[in-house]
Amino acid sequence: MKMLHFKDFFWSSDLTCTSGYDVIIQYLNDGKRTCKEVEEFIRARASIEEKYAKDLLGLSKKVCGHNEMNTLKRSLDIFKLQTEHVSLSHLRVANSMREEVKKMEEFREKQKEARKKLEQQMEALHKHKSTQLKRTMESKRTYEQKCIDKEEAEQNVNRGSSGTKHMDKVLFKLCAKAQQAKVNAEEADRIYRQSVMSLAKIRDHWLKEHIKACEVFEKQAADRINFIRNTIWTHLNLLSQQCVSTDELNEDVRKSLERCDIQEDIEHFVKLRRTGDKPPAPVLYENFYSGQRVPPQLPPPLIRAHPSTHQAADVQDEGYSVVHF
Repeated sequence: MKMLHFKDFFWSSDLTCTSGYDVIIQYLNDGKRTCKEVEEFIRARASIEEKYAKDLLGLSKKVCGHNEMNTLKRSLDIFKLQTEHVSLSHLRVANSMREEVKKMEEFREKQKEARKKLEQQMEALHKHKSTQLKRTMESKRTYEQKCIDKEEAEQNVNRGSSGTKHMDKVLFKLCAKAQQAKVNAEEADRIYRQSVMSLAKIRDHWLKEHIKACEVFEKQAADRINFIRNTIWTHLNLLSQQCVSTDELNEDVRKSLERCDIQEDIEHFVKLRRTGDKPPAPVLYENFYSGQRVPPQLPPPLIRAHPSTHQAADVQDEGYSVVHF
């Protein structure tokens, strides 16, 4: 498939018309606006990442398992430490995004300066071309009028030559006037031809410069599209790498949790904080009169009869009791 290029499709049949050129310039202006919008988008995302990083950093400083001990404490410490590392990772991403924004700003300004110089040259050419065309059209009108004057003067001479001899003086004047009209027409023709030739040279120069400008503008458009595409690609790579880094940090916490031994922590607590391996002795009953010490007698446990196995006692039975000794 044949590739389409700016230089082949932005012309006009009117020599003074700049509509094709204006369409290209508008396209480039829209592209510049897109660059700025992408800059603002990534800059805003960088601010979000930075705020998130600061919030995570503050969270990592909060107390979490301060009184815990042994393997679970180590896991909680790693959990907090990795939260801090995630925070720093997001901060690095924010800084990298700002670097990308800075590169895009520099790229946009560089294109702007290159365009500015070329646009000024093309604007001057457009004015020169329009001015010369106007002069050429004026010289054409003058030439046509001088030709009409010449023809009228020659007709007057022809009419005067058919008169009487005493009209010789008038005829002489008519001939002189016709001769001057011929000179004027020839001069107007020379000026008109010269003007057309000058316009042709200007047109040739403008055509070449327009083609060059189209090629430069097309390359700028291609460079801009490529730069924006690569910038977004880099932006997404930063986000993906951030996800990978975060998962790696989370994996460290997971590994720490795998090493967290429940029984070991229980035993560690027992060994560190134990207060004794013997319970207190029972308090004995001491008889005031005999001095005898008797262990306390605990009542037997309460037993309730199940309705499916035992007949409920008559509430009027004087010996009825739910407690049996």
